[in-house]
Amino acid sequence: MFTRENIDGVLNAGGNVLTTDGDKIGSIGQVYADDNSGEPTFVTVKTGLFGTSESFVPLEGARIEGNDILVPYTKDQVKDAPRVAEDGHLEPGEEDRLYGHYGLGGGTTYTDTTRDTGRTDTGTDTYASRETTGTMGRDTSAGGTDDAMTRSEERLRVGTEKQATGRARLRKYVTTENVTQTVPVEREEARLEREPITEENRGAAMSGPDLTEDEHEVTLHEERPVVEKETVPVERVRLDKDTVTDDVTVQEEVRKENIDTDTDTGETRR
Repeated sequence: MFTRENIDGVLNAGGNVLTTDGDKIGSIGQVYADDNSGEPTFVTVKTGLFGTSESFVPLEGARIEGNDILVPYTKDQVKDAPRVAEDGHLEPGEEDRLYGHYGLGGGTTYTDTTRDTGRTDTGTDTYASRETTGTMGRDTSAGGTDDAMTRSEERLRVGTEKQATGRARLRKYVTTENVTQTVPVEREEARLEREPITEENRGAAMSGPDLTEDEHEVTLHEERPVVEKETVPVERVRLDKDTVTDDVTVQEEVRKENIDTDTDTGETRR
């Protein structure tokens, strides 16, 4: 049951109209009350970008939850409701169109009770709880309220990371190759030397028998190559690393938000 007191609380808190599933339809605009009983019967919902459009929603079957009003209708059903001028009063024909859209019955007229209309025959007091005019926008896609919309975009942030690409190692192995060197070698050869008999060697020549057979032996020598091998260090080899810088082109898609303004005249502004 909606009363003037709990409607005042919702209006002062700046609540929203939600579906029974909790989806936000829009922010609360104006509340219309029965001309005879004075009970709140209709609420308008600010929809569209910056709340530029208002749709009428019956409060029949609705309930208050916190600062919000939950209605048993879908967001599309509310946005597709017949457009009625927000002039502070609903005529019977307008009421019938709204009830027909929501599948309800009607039969009375309703007056906007959220502002002072100057009427004295409605049987209701004015709900001086919130201003219904102005240019303040309202975010209709989330729970918070603000006078601006934040536009975000993705920025590409490219860094580097170091990862192993391979391993290098030192390995020794033995190979055999032929080495040729020329070495001079000496050898002894026998050579006959004849010398005449002189006064100096006559004594040695006549010391033996006159006629004899004899032998004289001389040892001959020669040099032969002698090969020896030794292992000697010739150099030291180590692994080192050099850093080489290359240019790599990175290509990636980034998203950004764009904001358009839709007006009732069908004009779109960016």
